[in-house]
Amino acid sequence: MPLKTLFLNPPSFENYDGGASSRWPATREIESYWYPVWLAYPAGMLEGSRLLDAPPHHVSFDETIQISKDYDFVVLFTSTPGFPGDLKIAKAMKTANPNVKIAFVGPHVTTLPERSLAEGPEIDFIVRREFDYAVVEYANGKPLNEITGVSYRGADGKVVHNPDRPPVSNLDEMPDVIDVYKRDLDVKRYNVPFLLHPYIALYTTRGCPAQCTFCLWPQTLSGHPWRKRSSDAVASEMKRAMELFPWVREFFFDDDTFNIQKARTIELCEKLKPLGMTWSCTSRVTTDYETLKAMKEAGCRLLIVGYESGDPQILKNIKKGATVERARAFTKDCHKLGLKVHGDFILGLPGETKETIRRTMDFAKELDVETIQVSIAHAYPGTELYDYAKANGFIVQEGAAMVDDQGHQVAMIEYPGLPRDYVMEMVHKFYDEYYFRPKAIFRIVRKAVFNNVERKRLYKEAKDFMKLRSVRNKAVKVAREQQAKSNINPKKNEPAEPVNV
Repeated sequence: MPLKTLFLNPPSFENYDGGASSRWPATREIESYWYPVWLAYPAGMLEGSRLLDAPPHHVSFDETIQISKDYDFVVLFTSTPGFPGDLKIAKAMKTANPNVKIAFVGPHVTTLPERSLAEGPEIDFIVRREFDYAVVEYANGKPLNEITGVSYRGADGKVVHNPDRPPVSNLDEMPDVIDVYKRDLDVKRYNVPFLLHPYIALYTTRGCPAQCTFCLWPQTLSGHPWRKRSSDAVASEMKRAMELFPWVREFFFDDDTFNIQKARTIELCEKLKPLGMTWSCTSRVTTDYETLKAMKEAGCRLLIVGYESGDPQILKNIKKGATVERARAFTKDCHKLGLKVHGDFILGLPGETKETIRRTMDFAKELDVETIQVSIAHAYPGTELYDYAKANGFIVQEGAAMVDDQGHQVAMIEYPGLPRDYVMEMVHKFYDEYYFRPKAIFRIVRKAVFNNVERKRLYKEAKDFMKLRSVRNKAVKVAREQQAKSNINPKKNEPAEPVNV
């Protein structure tokens, strides 16, 4: 029998969506949770294991420690903002059960293995990048020195880095995550505002060949080599998912980029079409009309699209591999086909100015997609954006200080002529200008009037958002008051205090 293993997405900030579930770890403006798909794969390989996704299930710190007592081995997916808190959990688990072995996985420890082991004596070892088979091998008794992709302390106390493990090449050999969801998760606890509720998310591919400088997972976890499950394997899992969860309203393919290869996308759509399922996915603006049409006909409802910026030079700076003109044509095609779009935008990318922010806000309103997300540029260790911002002295605060004391994003990058408080202010101005337009208001009212479930959901989301908006506006005001005082009474060589928002 293998070691009794607990796969843990740990409790953190209240309503925190990070670690194993999110490419952009933070507490959202509106309570949201993605699925811990990464942990589900190895959990499906080990008999007697359990996947504990603490945040959406509201499992507390103390409850997590109590649960961990029953396990021999804990695999904890950590994140940069959550790492200090995760170390506290690991220490408490060791205190409660001194014999438990603890492995940390995820982008943060992949990028900073030696520092992570130094800061966390409770960590027995780290698995760099994809960790599925490494943790399964350890649970089945394989010695650490024979497992590729791990970092650990040797007998002399020095950190040993075993050779890298190649990315998983045959994804069809992996288990179906829906079996783990059925066993361990309450899927009704997962909510994303722009997806139908309840929803289920999984992957059909791994990796992303795009070179976006800010994107975390392709640079630190899944890698750039693009690997796909066979269309038959995906269709088979989706058929079983519909049987296991007949009341789920939508399935989401949470790939780094679902439709990056036209032929494969069209082939998969042909297999999904007979199932009569409603689904959504990620997409790049480079997707052509024919592919979008095939997706729509196969039941696709919505696309998550990373527009990022409406400024051509910023798109070049971040190596987006797309243009403003192509984004316009793509969005026009989606509107024509009746595909809804959730557009992602980021403020504070390299080259950002007050003028480019205005250009992006106007661009978003021109596109007029169904919903938007406006994020603040975060430079995570291991990304090209981090290296650029660090080398040029643009990072003001990092690590746990990337978020406030509730896990919400704060502006960690500051460029000359673009104060952090201005970027924070523009995030909410962006939302205000976008949603307080007749078109946007009509969409929201129409949804609320004709659907009682959506009406209640929209009401709760509006309350959450307005509460955070008020807190952030106060924080911007405090930051400006502090800046005004420092301009009057400058103190040399004294760093500014971080402002929690």
